[in-house]
Amino acid sequence: MKFRTRLLISVLFIGLVIWPLGALADEGMWMPHQMKMLNLEQLGLKMNPDDLYRLDGTGLMSAVVNLGGGTGEFVSREGLILTNHHVAFGAVQRAASKENDYITYGFLARNRSEEIPAQGYTADILLGYEEVTARVLARVKPKMTPAQKYEAIEKAVNQIIAEAEKQGPDIRASVASMYSGNQYFLFRFKRIKDIRIVYVPPLDLGNFGGEVDNWIWPRHTCDFSFLRAYVSREGVGVDYSPDNVPYQPKVFLKLSPEGVKEGDFTFVMGYPGRTYRNYTAAEIESDLNSMVKRIEEYKDIIKFIETASQGDKETEIRYASMLKGLYNSLKNMEGKVEGMKKIDLIARKKEQEKEFMNWVNSSPERQKKYGQVLDQLADFMKGYEIYVAKNELLSSIMSPYFGSTLLSQAYTIYRTVLERQKPDKDREPAYQDRNLPYIKQRIQLAERGYVLDTDREFFKHQLKKMLGLPPEKIPAVFRPLIAQGSEKAIEDYVDNLYIKTQLGSPEKRLALLELKPAELLKTNDPFILLAAELEKELKVVREESKAWSQQRQDLKKAYEAALLEMKGGKLAPDANGTIRFTYGLVEGYIPRDAVVYKPITTLKGVMEKETGVEPFRVPDKLKQLYQQRDFGRYEDPILKEVPACFLNTTNVTGGNSGSPTLNARGEQVGIIFDMTYESVIGDYFIIPEWQRSISVDIRYVLFVTDKFSGATNVMKELGF
Repeated sequence: MKFRTRLLISVLFIGLVIWPLGALADEGMWMPHQMKMLNLEQLGLKMNPDDLYRLDGTGLMSAVVNLGGGTGEFVSREGLILTNHHVAFGAVQRAASKENDYITYGFLARNRSEEIPAQGYTADILLGYEEVTARVLARVKPKMTPAQKYEAIEKAVNQIIAEAEKQGPDIRASVASMYSGNQYFLFRFKRIKDIRIVYVPPLDLGNFGGEVDNWIWPRHTCDFSFLRAYVSREGVGVDYSPDNVPYQPKVFLKLSPEGVKEGDFTFVMGYPGRTYRNYTAAEIESDLNSMVKRIEEYKDIIKFIETASQGDKETEIRYASMLKGLYNSLKNMEGKVEGMKKIDLIARKKEQEKEFMNWVNSSPERQKKYGQVLDQLADFMKGYEIYVAKNELLSSIMSPYFGSTLLSQAYTIYRTVLERQKPDKDREPAYQDRNLPYIKQRIQLAERGYVLDTDREFFKHQLKKMLGLPPEKIPAVFRPLIAQGSEKAIEDYVDNLYIKTQLGSPEKRLALLELKPAELLKTNDPFILLAAELEKELKVVREESKAWSQQRQDLKKAYEAALLEMKGGKLAPDANGTIRFTYGLVEGYIPRDAVVYKPITTLKGVMEKETGVEPFRVPDKLKQLYQQRDFGRYEDPILKEVPACFLNTTNVTGGNSGSPTLNARGEQVGIIFDMTYESVIGDYFIIPEWQRSISVDIRYVLFVTDKFSGATNVMKELGF
């Protein structure tokens, strides 16, 4: 999930929600060096803002880690990481089995020897970042084609990353574009590859409310887990070894059992994935059309997986993480589409663009530089939409979410083998030697995410949906098959693939990875041969997409340069997976007429929602604690209950999940895990009156860890 910030809000309800048309994203998810522009101490921060980010790694931000799709934070000097239950869910799912159903019952290591590997998880610790715009653009020449420019930038970025990663065996680097290529920043991380599961609450708590409550306030989900980072005895991030020792961070967060109250100043630090607030009306319209189509596709896939999983515990476990992700994305898209239509976002954006053009046209110099950019972007998007629609099926069929896991594995093997024939610096970044261990890991871990028979039937299901489509939208290799117009022909074709393939074995898949291209093809594995045919088309699409991507970036670069100039530099770049800061107040909201939401929920609400069946099933032990009112130090002195979750006016998005919510003194009071349904449109456009992030209250986390689970070892390590 992703978020965004606004501290001062006004609620004006006169039949409609009203907000300033001229608000061009003047608040946002700020980069560390931008925080000096925010006057944080005047807004409510009660610590030195310089202590939030320090180049020597002792700032609070260095306690926040990127978990690869989610965020976590160090909360002890022994490498203990606090994050969301749903962020750790993938690791739990891979470790679970019918015999050890950690998904349902949770997991607790009573000592370090009992901690189990979080397979596929890494933790990246920010070491620092610096602007490298001049170095990236030095290779770009005036007469280059868009494709040539793309390649030049990519080569420059690869070189910068390679130089940075020479600084140590566990150094991981990335270069991120801000404002569509107006700026580039090099980020350096220490990567820890040995992550272990310490404590995960049972599903009835960690996923309380399930998809019914997802994105919905009021929430009562105890969405947290504890992991631990391990390194070699020399302090180097290495693969799992029983000889590894807990990582000792330079700084970790202090948990505050005092909690929050309405009106408190709070802030969030984390790694939000993507926002689109600096999009034009034409870009938003394109995304809206795409999401409407994807909603129906997601519903169909979810229905298939749920039907396949009925009555089979092993299949249910294998597809649990995938299904959870699909449901989450579906509801998020539904909220975005509903929000866009409800406020007529495209019309709102066009009004903003009129104001933008008034500013442009008020200066002959600006008119010359920026006068055509919006029209050019609009024209570009018309062609781009046609291009994307034409190649949509070809691209999606390679994903296990939309095609076949075995086909996806075959393609990964084939592309890796092809790319490894090139010098490392000339390869596509994903296939460079630095990423080879993670390719091998994904190949191995794929085994925990599918069932062979289900995968086969799903592939048939997806191919059958191509029947009746125009030939130009169908990948060339499947056109003769689809042209037969026969479901039986599709079933026979897929059955033959699965009967003859060797790829059902992860060991065999890894062995194939070591072959030369000619040797790989000589295996005559039908999935490998299919992947090779698809690659002929995909290679063309990849080269075309580089040109399309660069053309779009060049147009956006001019537009966002204008926005920066218009805003005097006070403009947050859209989120792109890099570290960000956002702040706001603990505050409720009014989503519609006569409905008022308070900002804090309690354990009482958990009991009120209890039905005895998933997703509103409450464990007996928690019921007993509530009936006995055995709340200990976790009872709120005003509410006389254990607080469960709270709202604040920060703004977040995918990737922010697991981010710490901190009070004015920099103490952790919650863990971000969601946004309200009305807020999901905030990825595109902030509505201050509705924009709310949801955190699980740290007091609920401690109550469950202590009173419910009896995890005394964890509590002692936390200092309680």
